[in-house]
Amino acid sequence: MYPSIREQDYIHYIIMKTKAHNVDNISRTKAYQNFYMDNPEIQWTLVASLVSRNAGWNMTDLFLPPYKKILHKDVRNRFFMIYERANWLIFSDAYPQLLVYKLSKKVNTPLFYLLKKFHVSSFIVNEWYRFWHNHDKQRLMVALIINEQNVIHSPVIKQSYFKYQVFFKLPYLLQDFLFMNAVVLPTKSTKIHGAFVHDFTNLTNRITLGKQIASIIFNPSIYDNILSFVLTIEHTGSRWDYEKFLDVSFPKSPLLRLVYPTITHQDIVRNDWYKWGGIKSKWFNEVPYCSLPKKDVGTLFYKKRDMLFAYYHVKNMFT
Repeated sequence: MYPSIREQDYIHYIIMKTKAHNVDNISRTKAYQNFYMDNPEIQWTLVASLVSRNAGWNMTDLFLPPYKKILHKDVRNRFFMIYERANWLIFSDAYPQLLVYKLSKKVNTPLFYLLKKFHVSSFIVNEWYRFWHNHDKQRLMVALIINEQNVIHSPVIKQSYFKYQVFFKLPYLLQDFLFMNAVVLPTKSTKIHGAFVHDFTNLTNRITLGKQIASIIFNPSIYDNILSFVLTIEHTGSRWDYEKFLDVSFPKSPLLRLVYPTITHQDIVRNDWYKWGGIKSKWFNEVPYCSLPKKDVGTLFYKKRDMLFAYYHVKNMFT
């Protein structure tokens, strides 16, 4: 069946809005954040905006002296393309879902059948219908985490170029072994929350990490502080966004739009990951909101960065 005139208008609106906001890491982060403020029941969008901020910070880290000294330019470009491709791909899948939900609210009728036009997984389409009827915010948030990590698994994580040129190479393996990477959740103080990233290529680990990050963000004792940071600190892609509140002496990472061009991505027709692989029941296991990391993630993260800069200075002395 051909879509009606109204449905064609909806589809055109979704395509144009998604394209307009899927320009770079800055525009994606802002779009997630704005959507959350208008639709706070879709909790995943706040999680997505904070994880997207971290993607931008990881991108501009690659311009800091230690990374430029230790990693060849080609290696740094590959790392950037992984962050950028995953960031772009998740947005291209998720934002049409959010816009369909927005339109559904407007007309007070579920329009999620439109999502088949955007190659969205049947798994998450069913979850949107479930949410429309039972309003289970927690389940939808977890379902969106599950969906988006599956969306990037084959095109990015298992893609042969990234697999053999990044994930099987020493720089990634060493960073993973030393727990050098973390998703940080800053506040406008010296307190940083978050969790370390380990074995990123493992799908279940990424889903678990997403749920852990969500549990921290929505913990009642810290939610207001994190939200205050998000609403008052514009995302530039530079860690200086939050490092200006810390007692650190590292060089400022650059503004993202000053060092990276806009990347044009090729979108391919995606197979429905759910029909090919299904889900594991443990993916829906909840991480309680009250659980906070026992270790101070911020302190540990910056101790590791101290080590990185110390190694850079030593290496500089002998080269």
